[in-house]
Amino acid sequence: MNERFSDFLKLSNQVKKAIQDNLPIVALESTVISHGLPYPDNLEVTKKMMSAITETGAVPAVIGLMDGLIHVGLNEDELELFATRKDILKISRSDIAYCLSEKRLGATTVSATMLCASYAGIRIFSTGGLGGVHRGAEETFDISADLTELSKTPVLVVCSGAKSILDVSKTLEYLETQGVPIIGYQTNCFPLFFTKESDYRLTQCLRGPEEIASVADINWKLGLTGMVVANPVPEADSLDSNIVEKWIKTAISDGQKQGIKGKAVTPFVLSRVAELSSGKTMQANKSLLVNNAALAARIAVSLNTLTGG
Repeated sequence: MNERFSDFLKLSNQVKKAIQDNLPIVALESTVISHGLPYPDNLEVTKKMMSAITETGAVPAVIGLMDGLIHVGLNEDELELFATRKDILKISRSDIAYCLSEKRLGATTVSATMLCASYAGIRIFSTGGLGGVHRGAEETFDISADLTELSKTPVLVVCSGAKSILDVSKTLEYLETQGVPIIGYQTNCFPLFFTKESDYRLTQCLRGPEEIASVADINWKLGLTGMVVANPVPEADSLDSNIVEKWIKTAISDGQKQGIKGKAVTPFVLSRVAELSSGKTMQANKSLLVNNAALAARIAVSLNTLTGG
């Protein structure tokens, strides 16, 4: 743990012991609980993710902001709170200081979770999909802070690509400009969240967590950036990209008609797409979240073995 930030961190007993014993740890975001999935699915999936991590030999650490502190390792009561309260802020890097100062409840997005995990000395983080360049960004300049965070915070993010509601081509170009490595896990294409396959080719593809851990170790020894490991949604839950695209266009149009903007766009569109798909995208989302957590744990264990903790 970085002592510089110790005054702002509250580690759970489990996470504190894991750090003391040099055990592998996987960070999890809290926005998927508070803003990503409805209750009780949000709590159920989070517990499944945590179990997948524990079963693989790592320690899960859900991160959230509460009582003026960054909590690393939310307990069961705190998870219930984040799953049910309606007044929880959606926290990016730019919101952290405000949320802590005002002692508000804050659910961390990818960018905030990466940063807070780094404060605690955690290098592996599992999520669903990256934020990115939104469609129409040439007019709105709506670009997720996730992308710039990856360029400066040395944390590996396991995800199922970028959320398919985004402009994926521009998102990949942005990441390339920022020098962020994207590794396809047993795939040479960039997955599109709900969809396993895509036309976006990747130049880096690795077959096992040990290989990924080796690349990460060298990447950080060289003082380089964060990393993306693109892990496709399981085959059984992968959806047809053409059908998903029709749902997305309808959802985006509905959001524009209702004046949905800023941080509210992604949760609105994902919720609307879930309605249009009769729950199929929700099932894919839940499936990939647990699958990503299991892979992140395997990478964390491999990295821990490689570096001796």
